[in-house]
Amino acid sequence: ILSSFRKYIKKNFVTLCLCEIHQLYLYNKKVKLMTLIKSISGIRGTIGGAVGDNLTPVDAVKFASAYGSFLKIRHASKSSERLKVVIGRDARISGPMIHNLVMNTLVGLGIDVIDLGLSTTPTVEIAVPLEKADGGIILTASHNPKQWNALKLLNEKGEFLSGKEGELILEIAEKEAFDFSDVDNLGEVIENNAYMDIHIDEVLELPLVDADLVKTKKFKVVVDGVNSSGGIIIPNLLEQMGVEVVKLYCEPNGHFPHNPEPLKEHLGDICKLVVEEKADFGIVVDPDVDRLAFISNDGEMFGEEYTLVAVADYVLSKTPGNTVSNMSSSRALRDITEKHGGTYQASAVGEVNVVELMKKTNAIIGGEGNGGIIYPSSHYGRDSMVGVALFLTYLANQDKTVAEIRASYPQYYMSKNKIELTPQIDVDNVLATLTEKYNSENITTIDGVKIDFPTEWVHLRKSNTEPIIRIYTEAPTQSEADVLAERFVKELKEIARI
Repeated sequence: ILSSFRKYIKKNFVTLCLCEIHQLYLYNKKVKLMTLIKSISGIRGTIGGAVGDNLTPVDAVKFASAYGSFLKIRHASKSSERLKVVIGRDARISGPMIHNLVMNTLVGLGIDVIDLGLSTTPTVEIAVPLEKADGGIILTASHNPKQWNALKLLNEKGEFLSGKEGELILEIAEKEAFDFSDVDNLGEVIENNAYMDIHIDEVLELPLVDADLVKTKKFKVVVDGVNSSGGIIIPNLLEQMGVEVVKLYCEPNGHFPHNPEPLKEHLGDICKLVVEEKADFGIVVDPDVDRLAFISNDGEMFGEEYTLVAVADYVLSKTPGNTVSNMSSSRALRDITEKHGGTYQASAVGEVNVVELMKKTNAIIGGEGNGGIIYPSSHYGRDSMVGVALFLTYLANQDKTVAEIRASYPQYYMSKNKIELTPQIDVDNVLATLTEKYNSENITTIDGVKIDFPTEWVHLRKSNTEPIIRIYTEAPTQSEADVLAERFVKELKEIARI
């Protein structure tokens, strides 16, 4: 059965943003996808199962070998000295296992490892250039549930690899063209557990962060760290800024108490606790701390989309300039940017695409509507730490509650939906059919299909990280956004015949 499905998938399954979906399981008469996804930014999969179908120890070693081999090619001129890679992980249960496998694979290639241990994605990103390393690996599956893990790969700047670089690593992995070192030339592991503290220091030193002012306000904040590394670093930052912290799910044991994606339907506990504690607001991060969401003082969602909007409003008020976010992000950032005299542009979805356009347009701030703040004055990577510190400073400068700040922004409402990919769905044909149907509207096809109507929009695209089609809509009211989403989910299913 598995063999026949592999042949069927190879013939019919559409490539998912350079990702390969390797196996379709039939289990208890239900379809259950277990995946190993190889993409330009790394490898991601579920723990356990068969080699090549999931993220097994063999697959972790294989792709760590490919990345190390890529670095040796990239830095061939440094043949007289050992290469150096920074590695950190989030707190998910499989982290220690994957961590040891990856580190010792690099050691076997003759590469030194700076081991940050339990860390965050932005912490590893800032550590790479500070250590003058040749690359970095973050072991995290971001917002995915606990059965997932991943190797996210960085260059010597602490930024995600380009598409071409990612493709080369996939080619090396496919060929298994690895050349391991002899016993006298093995790498070594150097532990450095100080980088979360170093990261906090770096954030507090940013010119637009005013910890002294924040301390005078005596804010009280509830933190949901989803039992990962955010449960350590976010409270530590807040306490150094004089904030009283109420901790919720801040034990970094990897047992996520709810779906780790910081969406409204997963955050009932913190919304309730913010009101009970009479807190000024709540903070939620994902397991690797690159996505940031706020809960207003009234227990309502501030909105992931408005995390970037609020922080950008503050930053642009002090340093006017351009902004960038991806195509699935709210129009509100465009409105705020234009209010401050800047220009807004939208990139394809994906951090590497946002960063590329930010550099091209000299953007002051940018990011993604999923709560990802990219502030070049710190580094070119999504960073919840930077977002928290800037937002606190902004709030300290305002004579408003968090709920009042949220109400002051242009009111847009989003609906985020998805359709699971199965072999019978020809995604390219589905999107092409919709493009033709709506060809009289303003359509963008650099990343899936985005249809801009006069007062609302819909973006349909294949996910970079999961075997799904995402359907994002935005409109002036929540009901309009939901209706638009339901309409396109129905149309997608009709075209795909599911």
